[in-house]
Amino acid sequence: MPPFPPDFPTESAEPGSETLRRWRLVLGGESDGTQYALSKQDMAIDTALGSLYGNGSGGMGDSAPEVARWLGDIRTYFPSSVVKMLQQDAIERLNLHQLLLEPELLQAVEPDVHLVATLLVLNEAMPTNTRDTARQVVRRVVEQLEKRLAAPMRSAIQGRLSRAVRTRRPRLKEMDWGRTIRANLKHYQPRYETIIPETRHGHGHRAHSLRDVILCIDQSGSMATSVVYASIFGAVLASLPALKTQLIVFDTSVVDLTTELNDPVDLLFGTQLGGGTDINRALAYCQGLVKRPSDTILVLISDLFEGGNAQEMVKRAAHLVGSGVQMIALLALNDEGTPSYNEEVAAAFSGMGIPAFACTPDVFPDLMGAALAREDLQAWAGAHNLTLR
Repeated sequence: MPPFPPDFPTESAEPGSETLRRWRLVLGGESDGTQYALSKQDMAIDTALGSLYGNGSGGMGDSAPEVARWLGDIRTYFPSSVVKMLQQDAIERLNLHQLLLEPELLQAVEPDVHLVATLLVLNEAMPTNTRDTARQVVRRVVEQLEKRLAAPMRSAIQGRLSRAVRTRRPRLKEMDWGRTIRANLKHYQPRYETIIPETRHGHGHRAHSLRDVILCIDQSGSMATSVVYASIFGAVLASLPALKTQLIVFDTSVVDLTTELNDPVDLLFGTQLGGGTDINRALAYCQGLVKRPSDTILVLISDLFEGGNAQEMVKRAAHLVGSGVQMIALLALNDEGTPSYNEEVAAAFSGMGIPAFACTPDVFPDLMGAALAREDLQAWAGAHNLTLR
């Protein structure tokens, strides 16, 4: 096996080239074989990377001040996207979970969705003097995500809902005058200087919500980032008066967090990430919430690894679909792609008309819009290059 990859520039690169510099930083250590002399700043970058990825991976120590100093270094030398990746690697490789319970360290961390998920896992162990700082960190991330995701969600849904209640026989107070005038311009009568509205457009009267949406979220450890995104989307959906939105989280027990939908931060701190999984029990609870089956969308966000009674779970899902409920199984709602999931259960769901696929947060608003408009979700998934299971 050669000491370096085949494309390693041992002879062809100029002594001071950017290629050699990058290889020197990638390989790290003093005996790297590149014969490249690092600048003072590059030495600092090399030290920061060596603290995380060097032999033993313990170079930054195990105290909050040393870790905070390291966090400051990487924020100096790397863009935000790289900083978040390095932080996540540090938490996983160096087991920094206990240090994240210290307020001083939390203030130095670059907040992102993975950090939020980690803080939620640590919630029960968090000392009182850290809780306020942790909530501030979580709120910053939630506000960033809401700015990015709320407008697309409302846009994707409200347009479809408006089309769903349009009527050609509106009462006077339901008239859509703009659409009615545009549709009847050809019937303008010069003699009377008016338009004869042969075709009328309006919005039908809504005595209740058009659709009921139930988000049923697996809060086992593997679904951590999905819980964060789903909670934010749940809050956005709950703000739309045309929808009745309920949010349920579960592990081996079931918790209804619908009353917390007005504040995603309170909602997130109401979860308990990292437990077992009883999907059957969760679906049984959701079944009791269904009042209008044909107007209900149930989104199960889970990797489908059932810790309870798998056969009963599949039967219960079949009963929900048979009653008229539109059910969707999201194997993940995150930016990482399709996780490990129970292929047997996903195939069983697919066989009974329940689409099962992973979905990114940027695509989720259009998915909900398509579901609310009762579009063919298999065709929708194909158009978005999502593989149905």
